[in-house]
Amino acid sequence: MGNYEECPIPDYSMENLTRFRETLLDAVAETSEELMEKYFAGEEFTQEEISLALRNNVIDGTVVPVLMGSGLNAQGATMLLQAIEKYFPAPGKQEIAGTNVKTKEIFKADYNDKLPMTAKVFKTIADPFIGKFSLIKVCSGVLKSDSSIYNADKDTEEKISRLYVLRGKEQIEVNELHAGDIGAIGKLSDTTTGDTLSTKAVPVVFERQEMPKPYTYQRFKTKNKGDDDKVSQALAKIMDEDLTVKVVNDKENRQTLLYGIGDQQLEVVVSKLQTKYKVDIDIMKPRVPFRETLRKKVRVQGKYKKQSGGHGQYGDVHIEFEPSGNMEQSYEFAEKIFGGSVPKNYFPAVEKGIAECVLKGPVAGYPVVGLKATLVDGSYHPVDSSEMAFKMATIQAFKQGFMEASPVLLEPIASLRVVVPDKFTGDIMGDLNKRRGRVLGMNPLHGGKQEILADIPLSELYGYSTDLRSMTGGAGDFSYEFNRYEQAPSDIQQKVIEDNEKELMASGE
Repeated sequence: MGNYEECPIPDYSMENLTRFRETLLDAVAETSEELMEKYFAGEEFTQEEISLALRNNVIDGTVVPVLMGSGLNAQGATMLLQAIEKYFPAPGKQEIAGTNVKTKEIFKADYNDKLPMTAKVFKTIADPFIGKFSLIKVCSGVLKSDSSIYNADKDTEEKISRLYVLRGKEQIEVNELHAGDIGAIGKLSDTTTGDTLSTKAVPVVFERQEMPKPYTYQRFKTKNKGDDDKVSQALAKIMDEDLTVKVVNDKENRQTLLYGIGDQQLEVVVSKLQTKYKVDIDIMKPRVPFRETLRKKVRVQGKYKKQSGGHGQYGDVHIEFEPSGNMEQSYEFAEKIFGGSVPKNYFPAVEKGIAECVLKGPVAGYPVVGLKATLVDGSYHPVDSSEMAFKMATIQAFKQGFMEASPVLLEPIASLRVVVPDKFTGDIMGDLNKRRGRVLGMNPLHGGKQEILADIPLSELYGYSTDLRSMTGGAGDFSYEFNRYEQAPSDIQQKVIEDNEKELMASGE
C-alpha cells in the first residue's frame, strides 16, 4: 500500500493542472532574479531548477509543501517520504543550541558528530505489550548501546541496554546512533517527553517545546468499581505519550476530571482506554465549583443532649454567624465568652465543628466562604459535657444559622480570551452574550484576526471548544483563567440546587 503508478493525465483534470502548475512556476520564478528573467523570456524551467528552487524555499520556510493522503487507506505515504527526501534539509544543515548546566555557557550542538553526545526526547510510546519507548533525536556526538546517559532535567543517570530504530511496529536493534539520527530507547525510568539526554561530563539542556494548555474537561468515573487502579495506570501511560492530557482529582467537588485540547481528543482517550487497555470509563458533565456564603448576621443556639445510661452527652452553644467580607478564606472563628459559660478547653471542639461544616454547605453541598462565626454564650455540664457534644451542638447551630442568614450561591467567573478571524467577530460576540458573558474589549491582531476579551461564568464554558470550532470552521482559539466569584442569578441558583438534589438521590446519599 502507498505505492502509485504513473498514468496519462485525464482530460477532465487538465484545466486544474494547468492553473496550479502556473501558480507553482510563478512561485519558482520569485525565488531568484535569474529564474525571474528566464520566466519572463518565456523559457521553460528544467525539472532540476524547479526542484532546487522548491527545496531552497522549503528549507527557509517561504514555501510549505502540501500533499494528499489517506490514513484509513494507507495512501500517500510513499509520496510523503519522497518529498521529505527531496525537499527537506539534512540535519547537518540545521542549527540547534542548548545550555551547559555546569558552565552556564551556550552549547552549539548543530548535529556535529565530533562533539559530546546530546539527544532530545521528542515523543514517548507507552505500549501495554512492548513497554515504554523514548523516541530521541541525536543532536550531537554518537550514542552507543550499553552506555550510561545523564538526564540534566531530572538530575539522574540512566543505563541504556539497547538502542532501536523503529519501522512501523518493527523494532530494529542498532549498536549506535549518530548526530541527526532518530531512534528509540526502551524502559527509561525517569525520562519523559521534552527531556535532554547528555553525558555527565557535559550536561546539556535544550529548550523544551511549549505544549498547548488543555482547557476542555469532562468528569469521569470507571464503569466497573474494581477497575480504578487499572484506569489510573492506563491514564498515566496515556499522559506519558500525550502531554496535553491531564487528570485532576478535584476532592473539593468529589470528582475526577479529564482534561484535553478538545472534546474529540477526550473521546479518543476514552476509546484508547477501551481498545488498548481494556478498561471502560463513563464521561459526563463536570460539577462546577460553586461556593456558598451568607449575607446577613444571625444568632442561633445549638444544643446537643443525649442520655443513654451512664454518662450522657451535653453541649450548648450560642453562635453569631455573619459575613466576614473575605471571600478568599472559608471562615474566621472568634469567641466572646464571659463568666466561663463555656470552658476554654471546648473552644477547639466548636471551631472543629465549624471547620467540618464549611467543607460542604447546607444549600447545595458546596464549600462555604466569607463566614465569620463568634461563640458568644452557652452552657455545659460538669460530668456529661465533652468535646464531641460541643462539636455536635456547633454543627446543629451552623445548619440552622446558615439557612437563616440569607444564603446565596457564588459562581466562578473566568477571564476569557478568544482569537478569531475578523469575519467571525459578530458571531462570537452574539454567542458570548447568550452565555451571559460580558465583553470587556477587542484588540486587532496581525493576519486579519481579532482578540476578544470577556468575563464569563465558568459554567457557560462547558462545550465551548466544540461550539467555537463549529462557528469558525476550526480557525478560532481560546484560553481562560479563573478570575473571581460573583453571586449567581436566582434562576441559576435554583437549577444548581435542584441538580444537586437529583445527584444526591441518584447516589443514594
